[in-house]
Amino acid sequence: MLLLSQLPKLPTYLFLSLKPKTPMASILSCTSQRQRHHRFLSLQQPTSSLFSSLTENLTSETLSPPEEAQIEISIDNLFVPPETDISVPSFVPLSSRILKGSNIVLSKYARNAQVLKAEFVKSSVSTEDCPCDGLPEFALVGRSNVGKSSLLNSLVRRKRLALTSKKPGKTQCINHFLVNDSWYLVDLPGYGYAAAPLELRMNWDRFTKEYFLNRSTLVSVFLLVDASLPAKKSDLEYASWLGQNQIPMTLIFTKCDKRKKKKNGGKRPEENVLDFQELIRDFFKTLPPWIMTSSVTNQGRDEILLHIAQLRNYWLKH
Repeated sequence: MLLLSQLPKLPTYLFLSLKPKTPMASILSCTSQRQRHHRFLSLQQPTSSLFSSLTENLTSETLSPPEEAQIEISIDNLFVPPETDISVPSFVPLSSRILKGSNIVLSKYARNAQVLKAEFVKSSVSTEDCPCDGLPEFALVGRSNVGKSSLLNSLVRRKRLALTSKKPGKTQCINHFLVNDSWYLVDLPGYGYAAAPLELRMNWDRFTKEYFLNRSTLVSVFLLVDASLPAKKSDLEYASWLGQNQIPMTLIFTKCDKRKKKKNGGKRPEENVLDFQELIRDFFKTLPPWIMTSSVTNQGRDEILLHIAQLRNYWLKH
């Protein structure tokens, strides 16, 4: 696997959009009333490739755009479009740029992905109390004990930057962590079960959703879903709410290192991922981008950081 520092700057025609069943006009038609969210709408459907197949010779590679009439170049699309058959010859160059365990296409925007420093900044209980320096933000949300704090620590390679607990409900505020003095990871309270009174949990839900709806510097919400378990009603409802409110999101499937025994009715994480995507299909014009992860093995760490880098750099330029 290549180190992040070895990744080349890739050409713009890797942002592809497929017309037959999901035209780009349809994908981008749901313009949000919140102007800041027009850059990233919820996009796409799964496919996978080997991250290790990305080699240095791609840097100097000059490729002609695919000739098929149904293919439209779009700078707005950083993910593999739905129903794209990457096995056809015209898509062979594309397949080598799809990050492993995801549907993220590596692009020229994947720069400065390394985490050099990270620090806790502040906890807030309202959007008004959050940092006001205008830096881009990526928010982590999910069921209590889904692994938000563990994932955050894995991304920054710090064991206790965000406090973790086996007891659900540890995170109770909007917690901002500054990365490289240039962008934020935001750890939010979990939904579902938590060792706290109902009224307090309802308050968490209120200020979390107010943050999503009103935060002008929010680039994307990362919805964490436990891939070791079948789809939960609370996760489906949250995905539905994000979709209905046209809030940009990425599905982060956690605990992908866990394998449930078939004899107990368990499914492999890959099967649960596909099941979840099928269940939320009606919530979106096109399915959101997704990444499979494990904080134990660090699976998906580089992929998330590259994804953040692409969204961040595109957001800053547009």
